[in-house]
Amino acid sequence: MITTWQASNPPPDVVMMDVRMPHMNGIEATRQICAALETASVRVLVLTTFDLDEYVYAALQAGARGFLTKDATAAELLAGVRVVASGEALLAPSVTRRLIAAFARQTPPATAPPGLEILIDREREVFALIILGRSNIEIAQELHVSLGTVKTHTGRVLGKLAARDRAQFVISAYETGLVRPKPR
Repeated sequence: MITTWQASNPPPDVVMMDVRMPHMNGIEATRQICAALETASVRVLVLTTFDLDEYVYAALQAGARGFLTKDATAAELLAGVRVVASGEALLAPSVTRRLIAAFARQTPPATAPPGLEILIDREREVFALIILGRSNIEIAQELHVSLGTVKTHTGRVLGKLAARDRAQFVISAYETGLVRPKPR
């Protein structure tokens, strides 16, 4: 069992976790860390040699905010830590491609994500751009608004759709058929 940190030793902002470790696997450790430190906003970034879908899904379900493979460059690792620390989600490009392909093979139900109907027009625009993979800066430029405005709308959409992060937006959009990948 993961123990909580003491007040004199504050929890970290980001934990880099390997999937395979002695004594306890990284998925279970991630689950316990996220549960024990939920109020501390600790974010877990899984870094592993094993680029397997079951690890990706299990890590995300356990509460991980990011998933990178150990072949990432030092610059990619640093950027990944920064992205996860800022509250955003991150998946290795190979994982993102497979995730999209897996959703493309499924026949999703023709229903919108719960809560979508209560989004205002600008929130719908921001949501649509997020699920297309746009960054906050790209969204701000495309909609001709400030970065702060994009962050505000993103936060409101997160709340209204009861989503933890942007990755859940994308998953929900593909699962419900709101978005379908372009045929190759």
